[in-house]
Amino acid sequence: MTRHFLDLTDAGGDAIAAMLNDALERKAARKGRPKGAVDADAPLAGHTLAMIFEKNSTRTRVSFDVAIRQLGGTSIVMDAGSMQLGRGETVADTARVLSRYADAIMIRTDDHAKIREMADYASVPVINGLTDASHPCQIMADLLTVIEHGKALPGSKWAWLGDGNNVLHSIVEAAGLMHFNVNIGCPEGYDPNDHYVEAARARGADIRITRDAVEAVKDADVVVTDTWISMGQAHAEAKLAAMMPYQVTSELMANAKRDALFLHCLPAHRGEEVVDAVIDGPRSVIWDEAENRLHAQKSVLLWALGKL
Repeated sequence: MTRHFLDLTDAGGDAIAAMLNDALERKAARKGRPKGAVDADAPLAGHTLAMIFEKNSTRTRVSFDVAIRQLGGTSIVMDAGSMQLGRGETVADTARVLSRYADAIMIRTDDHAKIREMADYASVPVINGLTDASHPCQIMADLLTVIEHGKALPGSKWAWLGDGNNVLHSIVEAAGLMHFNVNIGCPEGYDPNDHYVEAARARGADIRITRDAVEAVKDADVVVTDTWISMGQAHAEAKLAAMMPYQVTSELMANAKRDALFLHCLPAHRGEEVVDAVIDGPRSVIWDEAENRLHAQKSVLLWALGKL
């Protein structure tokens, strides 16, 4: 059965734990080596990853490209404007064709239905590099970063500030699978999708939504935010005004635990969702988080291709 990685639930908690352990070991084994050097075991030698970008990307593009190379494989990078998908070829037909050329497909797109259609018609693994609904690869890096900085996932308390977006959906999904809790501070009208919240609660996670930013952050182990205006959205002044009470400041961070970590998937709009004193401060682990996209995604690729 083909292993797709469209949401974290596709893998499940045990597989996520195995991927995180593999990522930690592979990252440690590479210490001091050139970034272009292939891992000693070259587990994906001879494999090709096809990558489709319908949205701009820095971290996803570079991390997946370097990931497949470090694993011994090669990549093909495409954007919608340079392939027939951008000229009306169906997602299904694209999936069928790419499955004949590549061993796995990673797509970064808008509508989550596109990636599900891709998976329905592909005969090779399809990996979600981001959709409007979820961002599972980012949260794999977040989980890896939190563990790497000495915090256990089970029972930990995460605080989210801002928009109920795709990144939050995957955090909530992870909470249900990895047994931690999430306090969501967001303005009315910007709540996360009930589907993700109720699924996590059904697995035992404590998912709370509050309109009070201080209440959301109180005693948190991890504080997370993201841009308020997502890629492709108009710069909505009304939305920015509604979000300002949830800006992550040093004063707000003071309500979290003294050793709380600050995460942001980047790119950041400094002065909007977070101030410089926090994002550049001692609790911020955003650069480790960004690097860990590479290490986590290597393990996602290995899992999807049946090597884990």
